[in-house]
Amino acid sequence: MHFTGVPLQTLIQIGALAGAAVVVFYILKLRRRPVAVPFSKIWQKILRDKEATSLFSQLKRLLSLLLQLALLAMLLLALGDPRSAANLIEGRNIVVLIDGSASMKATDVGPSRIESARERVRTMARGLSGSDRMLIAQMDAAVTPLSTLTGEISELEAGVAAVKASDSSADFARSLRFAADTLRGLPSPEIIVVSDGALSEAADSAGPVHLGEIKLSYVPIGLHSKNAAITGFSVRRYPLDKSRYEVMLEVTNTSDEAMDVELTLLGDGQITDLSKLRLNPHEKLPRFYPNLSGASKTLEATIALADGTRDDLPADDRAYALLPERRRARVQVVTAGNMFLEAALLLDEYLDVTTVKPTNYPAKGAFDVTIFDGVTPSVATGSGSLLYLNPTGANVPFEVGKLIDDEVGFDELDAKSPLLRYTSLSDVNIARAHILKGDKDDKIVAKSFKGALLIQGRRAGVKFVALGFDVRESDFPLRIAWPLFLLNTINEFVEEDVGYISSFRTGSVWSIPASSAADTATLLMPDKKTTRTVPIKDGRAVFLGQEAGFYTISTGTPQPGTEGDATMFAANLSDPQESSIAPREKLTVDGRVAGEVGEFKIGVRREMWVYLLLAVLLMTTLEWLTFHRRVTV
Repeated sequence: MHFTGVPLQTLIQIGALAGAAVVVFYILKLRRRPVAVPFSKIWQKILRDKEATSLFSQLKRLLSLLLQLALLAMLLLALGDPRSAANLIEGRNIVVLIDGSASMKATDVGPSRIESARERVRTMARGLSGSDRMLIAQMDAAVTPLSTLTGEISELEAGVAAVKASDSSADFARSLRFAADTLRGLPSPEIIVVSDGALSEAADSAGPVHLGEIKLSYVPIGLHSKNAAITGFSVRRYPLDKSRYEVMLEVTNTSDEAMDVELTLLGDGQITDLSKLRLNPHEKLPRFYPNLSGASKTLEATIALADGTRDDLPADDRAYALLPERRRARVQVVTAGNMFLEAALLLDEYLDVTTVKPTNYPAKGAFDVTIFDGVTPSVATGSGSLLYLNPTGANVPFEVGKLIDDEVGFDELDAKSPLLRYTSLSDVNIARAHILKGDKDDKIVAKSFKGALLIQGRRAGVKFVALGFDVRESDFPLRIAWPLFLLNTINEFVEEDVGYISSFRTGSVWSIPASSAADTATLLMPDKKTTRTVPIKDGRAVFLGQEAGFYTISTGTPQPGTEGDATMFAANLSDPQESSIAPREKLTVDGRVAGEVGEFKIGVRREMWVYLLLAVLLMTTLEWLTFHRRVTV
């Protein structure tokens, strides 16, 4: 017999002190109770009979003392938690991995797969034997232990109650490695996976996971697989008309049966498009919506079954995107005077133009783009990207060649260049021009048969574009292509559309733009109530996102319904594997098929302290009855 609670030596010391106290109090209690009677002579004969049975009275009082000492002994033994050596050896050490990925939000088993999984694990916890120990862990994008390795039912049930499905996939390999590390060196190790089987391979960058002698068991969850999902959603503004935008999305039917769905687009909470689609079994259907308008900030896409019923996984029926901010680009124009240039820049309301004379360059402040019209001064800090029109002189990042006095034109054009989007330059007439020569990494966008007239490149991280002639010595500014070329070039420099991320993907570590002056930021979650504090490093807030929806990030404290200095971003599930919710009956790891779970029976526990406490209660009840019936007094 081994004491796994209070040590035996400590129990003996406590027992000696408490036993002595019980005996002392018992001796003090041996005084007869005075009993008032009407007339003592009537009871004299009865008292003489009582004296004849004094030995029996002493025995009864001794029985009362032994009963008190027995109660004390059982209480002390219960504190020691005695267990047999066989129980200590046979106990299992179990890690239960509960799948908390998005597919566990499916409602094919009521009320949901995750709740069904929680109930199965509760049953297992209540059926542990007295020598078993269990640890509860949730696996999603990370693995999160929710209890210690313990046999306490209350702690295990609290861990089970904390399990919550996320909008991400499960990192199965990481979870298995965590469980294996936890059980290393312990007797009778076992891993129990509670999941619908929609899991990735049990392998990572370190290779396949090897469990060795650890027993692997599997509890399958789920019944059906009827589901349609939005598996892709992105948006971009048009560079020349920022009030309009285009949307690309993908709808997937992961079921074995065809279904009709209704696809709805919402801009700023208002319906902008509604269409009905027919999806064949396991079909992926891309959809492109060009030239949309009516939304200034947020976009949502939702799908629903056309017959009014619901599929089994509502979590992937909605997707979110955020339109890029219609920010004004700051443009500095260094010119002695060019009406064609200044007029073209007035066509875009989102350009903040500052015009300066060459002698007054640079202007105060920082700019996104600087246009040098016929001048090439030394580039000042804060000038941004550079557009050279008719460059001359030595302060240029390329070579300006000889002057061609003959009439030339654009004989070769890079039609795929974003600088020439929506333009036609093949019939532009130029009176004279300089041939431009860049480095080997520079790109020739347009050239005549005599050499390059339009080039672009990058120097020390700064972009530049150069046009080798004065537009006033051509018919270029008389064409619609002239303002389009200017706006295309500015948009290429600013990169609002190219570098913008309309939504993050859940289950990954996000790098969110934030103020580099702060060490932390406050993140308002999609429920608009919960906040998280996230660290900022090198101007980026770092956060492992596992919930789809719209977020608000601020270096202050954003209040619900207000923005202040806060910025928003969106996150989506967009994971075809999680949307494929067909339950798997078998789970294979390292070539081994997981077995069934057994040997969990509610009520079967081998802790002796439980029975000792029950014996104490029983003896206390007997003592109470015998006392009031005056058997032991």
